Amino acid sequence: MGGKVFQRNFKATMSLVARGEGIYLYDEEGKRYLDGCSGALISNIGHCVPEVIEAITEQLKKIEFAHTSRWRNKAAEEAADEIASIAPEGMDYVWFVSGGSEAVESAVKLARQYFIERDGMHTSKALVIARWNSYHGSTVGTMALGGSIPRRRIYSPLFKEFPKIVAPYCYRCPFDKKYPGCGVVCAHQLEDLIKNIGSQYISAFIAEPIVGSTVGALTPPDEYWPIIREICDRYDILLIADEVMTGFGRTGANFCVNHWDVVPDIIATAKGMAAGYVPTGGIIVRNEIAETIRGGSGAFVHGYTYNGNPVSGAATTAVLRYMKEHNLVANARIQGEKLGKGLKEIEASNPIVGEVRGKA
Repeated sequence: MGGKVFQRNFKATMSLVARGEGIYLYDEEGKRYLDGCSGALISNIGHCVPEVIEAITEQLKKIEFAHTSRWRNKAAEEAADEIASIAPEGMDYVWFVSGGSEAVESAVKLARQYFIERDGMHTSKALVIARWNSYHGSTVGTMALGGSIPRRRIYSPLFKEFPKIVAPYCYRCPFDKKYPGCGVVCAHQLEDLIKNIGSQYISAFIAEPIVGSTVGALTPPDEYWPIIREICDRYDILLIADEVMTGFGRTGANFCVNHWDVVPDIIATAKGMAAGYVPTGGIIVRNEIAETIRGGSGAFVHGYTYNGNPVSGAATTAVLRYMKEHNLVANARIQGEKLGKGLKEIEASNPIVGEVRGKA
């Protein structure tokens, strides 16, 4: 019979993609399609950029794989330098993986190990607080963090649930309040839950700076992230920003948290990191956390086969240099402002539009 691809959706009819160029995809008949959603919000610099393809090809001629339990590789180290150059200050360490789900899993495990290294094996800090109306990945562990009911429904018996608070969903406020008179109660709910559980049991809080796939472009009030940062600091809890979707210029800033001048303890990221050219993700880690591991056991008790893959490193470096050379982050901000203005005009004249959301 021959091999068959296990389709993502057997009941959907999809065109066969033949090639890509810039912002367009082409089918076998040569018909051109605007890749309006950039794949799964991953193709940040467009398809088939020659400079990136050349960098990947040259790396393949040197070494395609060397396991990081035995080898360092220059490609990954150059990629870490490029990432650190645009990351928030004091976040110079990068742990490379193959995608967003692996990045979030790595962040959660690192948070746990950090407190063990700092306080000893007796520490009870293990729980991670997350939010409803969130998405953090498709593994069993990351689904337990996520608050997307349709994705969780059939798999929920498989995982250990994590505690959650509501998302900052002003359009359908779960507290039936109006901003700004609400006092940003959705952010202060984190402190209430911490008090109920006990901060001694909590290692981290994870959230998307702007929610992507579960509630489109759900943008929090400007006070939200600074309040969250202050609460985490006060209760000795790490702040994990899930920037898998929003990182690397997607919102017109290097990282979305830059909009509020908030520095997380860990950033989980992927997608735009290598812009779809090679499966790539990673966590960007505050220096003090990495140095605690270095000065303690010396090893992160975690790993994947493709950690620090040299081809992923070459792709990441090429993508980030291309972004810098062509000022793509600034351009994303400019185009976002234009799009936002146009959508607001539609909202004002069309009663079926409930709310236009985004970050300018």
